[in-house]
Amino acid sequence: MRVKFHQNLDGLKEKLLVMAGMAEQAIQRSIEAYRTRDLSICELVFRAEPSINRLEREIDQMALDLLAMEQPMAIDLRFILSVIRINADLERVGDQAVNIAIRVREMGAFANIELPVDIPRLASLASAMVRKALQAFIEADAELAQSVLMLDDQVDEMNDAAFYSLSNLIKERPELTPQSLNALIIARNLERVGDHATNIAEDVIFWVRGKDVRHNATAAS
Repeated sequence: MRVKFHQNLDGLKEKLLVMAGMAEQAIQRSIEAYRTRDLSICELVFRAEPSINRLEREIDQMALDLLAMEQPMAIDLRFILSVIRINADLERVGDQAVNIAIRVREMGAFANIELPVDIPRLASLASAMVRKALQAFIEADAELAQSVLMLDDQVDEMNDAAFYSLSNLIKERPELTPQSLNALIIARNLERVGDHATNIAEDVIFWVRGKDVRHNATAAS
């Protein structure tokens, strides 16, 4: 029975990694749509959302079934609980991709102008946080997860800088308000992606070390 249980845990992990791949792809596509202003890429993001939502429900059900049918030991119980929480964060990463695609579609109605914000660079850092957090999950590496927490401040700083620059642009050139506001919201969406990556890293630390480090990143060390 324990062998079967651990096979089921492996199946749960594999399914979560499929979910992770879909969420990462959605973010990559939404940023490519921003960079190229190719609205057909936005449609790919929109069409993928129902599959991500469906997979979230399936993973939650698998995890709940394991909790109901088994009496997992402490580390296995923490693993299942962490999967449930990581699953929710990955679904929200997908939501942020949809939000970005919506903003890109709105920007398509206006002139494509140079804005004082490096959205691709911000996206690259936020995406790197997600990848590193997931790598920590795959390898059960709490130290790698801890390193993700240290990156969150950089994403926050870039988002703050974008807010400052775009707010000033709106004041100086009101005719560019639509493009500026959409870019500002995209930067905020990416900041939220970084927050979800942080949550995932915290859940890895909880699983591996048995420590709840939410709201207190320094306690993870």
